[in-house]
Amino acid sequence: MKKCKLFLLVVLLGIMPFSFAQKGGTKDNTVTFYFTRHGKTILNTMDRVQGWADTPLTPAGVEVAEYLGAGLKEENIQFKAAYSSDLGRARQTARIVLDAKGQKDMVVTEVPGVRETNFGSYEGEFNPKMWNDAALYLHYKSYKEMMAAMEKNPALLKDMVDSFKALETLGIGEDYNEVKARGQKAIREIAEKEAANGGGNILLVGHGMSIGIFLSDLDSYGKKPDAGHMGNAAVCKVTYKYGKFKLESFGDMSYIEKGKLVSGK
Repeated sequence: MKKCKLFLLVVLLGIMPFSFAQKGGTKDNTVTFYFTRHGKTILNTMDRVQGWADTPLTPAGVEVAEYLGAGLKEENIQFKAAYSSDLGRARQTARIVLDAKGQKDMVVTEVPGVRETNFGSYEGEFNPKMWNDAALYLHYKSYKEMMAAMEKNPALLKDMVDSFKALETLGIGEDYNEVKARGQKAIREIAEKEAANGGGNILLVGHGMSIGIFLSDLDSYGKKPDAGHMGNAAVCKVTYKYGKFKLESFGDMSYIEKGKLVSGK
């Protein structure tokens, strides 16, 4: 009887790694994140500040999320799990992407830690107003001059975000390090959980500025995100293996372009 139980245990242990692979896992438990910015919203369209404030996707925002889903489907990328920030625009985008790629039954887990930056009293204000205030605070003549400087030195993003907190009047805004700490903590928790479950492809829908902050020094090998604007529904690919993150790509719009081709647009 004991020999029979031992044989059964050996068989089960032999089957388990194969079962993980069948369910979307990997042999070495590698987790591959597809960080995605939400689709275009009403406040995006009006060029207004949108951090913790929230508005739904516009028809164009829905469409670009559908293109992303179609492009991911064309590339045969199957998600093992899906996450989003707890803001409606991210949750809505995640649902549209999954539906468009044929994973309609997948549940989206909301993670408050990957929210966008809280801009305090600037929420809902016109973007140029906030950026110009920050530029003057940092001794630039205009936000255009500040943005030009940031293209040459992406590290200036920290100074800009910190200035938003210094200038907003509600006392609830976040500085750069606060945003980075909460986001990276949430990402690592997801990575460790999914690695323990066998790894695989993970969708995580968030927000343009905060994704850049989260990924600023997440890469264990020193690679940093490219400077510049992250388009709606753009993808950043990050792998997690043996406790280390690696940034594979940033702000990739190619999946959207493939989705347009598949859709005949």
